[in-house]
Amino acid sequence: MQIRRLTYFDYPKLKQLISYLCTDDNDKLAKSLMEEPIGYLNAMLPLELKFKSESFILFEQNEILGLITIAKTPGNPYKINITKLIFKENYYEIAKQLVEYVIHKLGGKGATSFTVTIDECHDELFNLFINGCGFRQCASEVLWKIEHPKPEKSDLKWRYAQKSDAKEIAQLYNSELINMYKPSMLRHEKEFQDNPFYGFTDYYKIRYVIEDDRHILGYFSITTSDNLNYILDITTNSGYEFDYDQIINTMLCEIARKKHAFYPLIKQKKYTKNAEDFGNYLQSKNYTPIQTQQILVKDFYKPVKQESTNWNVFLLGENQIG
Repeated sequence: MQIRRLTYFDYPKLKQLISYLCTDDNDKLAKSLMEEPIGYLNAMLPLELKFKSESFILFEQNEILGLITIAKTPGNPYKINITKLIFKENYYEIAKQLVEYVIHKLGGKGATSFTVTIDECHDELFNLFINGCGFRQCASEVLWKIEHPKPEKSDLKWRYAQKSDAKEIAQLYNSELINMYKPSMLRHEKEFQDNPFYGFTDYYKIRYVIEDDRHILGYFSITTSDNLNYILDITTNSGYEFDYDQIINTMLCEIARKKHAFYPLIKQKKYTKNAEDFGNYLQSKNYTPIQTQQILVKDFYKPVKQESTNWNVFLLGENQIG
């Protein structure tokens, strides 16, 4: 068995592996492979400069047995997200090898943590990452669907987020995390800035802020990877009361300016201070919870203070450095 980066020439064989997927996913994968020159350039760059996701395949005797796709966290190249894992039915050992491969490959390039988000109903996949690959259960998110969106104008005072807002947005986001989740969920200010290679990324994202006396009290964003499904994400200061109707309607109007047909999904972050109140609001609006996603994390190694110049000491796993 061998593992290597996916290339354009692998697509005919890959189609056999993903034949059970829907047409949209096949088309997306085909499109990404058609951008092979850009993908090759991305593969040659150091970790901090990568701007696209990368896929790796495990094959044996000219047959592809599995595929894994990873992407760095925008603004933080040392936090890696596993975004796709495809393998033949019951080939869990193949999946484990692919996960371990990217962890060792990117860990050797400086990555310090790996994250995967999976549907809580996928017990086998959950077991693969927790018991097979050493990930730990960190937090969860719920996606709520607005069945029949009807954008209505609101008098919410908002503006588009600027690069100079990133530090204050990060402070707001981090301050709203429940303490037990902070070690793994804290975000750096650069994670709230656009990538210099934004035009080549696999998704489109736009950010907004709610401001009062030049202080940012709220932050919300719209993200899509297919111009059909849109993720609406809201972070507000728990010390203030906000009209969520106004915020959500603002986002719906923003999408409706460009799209007539779309599917909005509201993200409820269960690791924030106002998660319960926000969930009660979403339920009161008769929005539909369609998916609960578990966030699993594996921390790689972190150097600790060296007492001797002859030794390199590392903490492994869940240990945190003070």
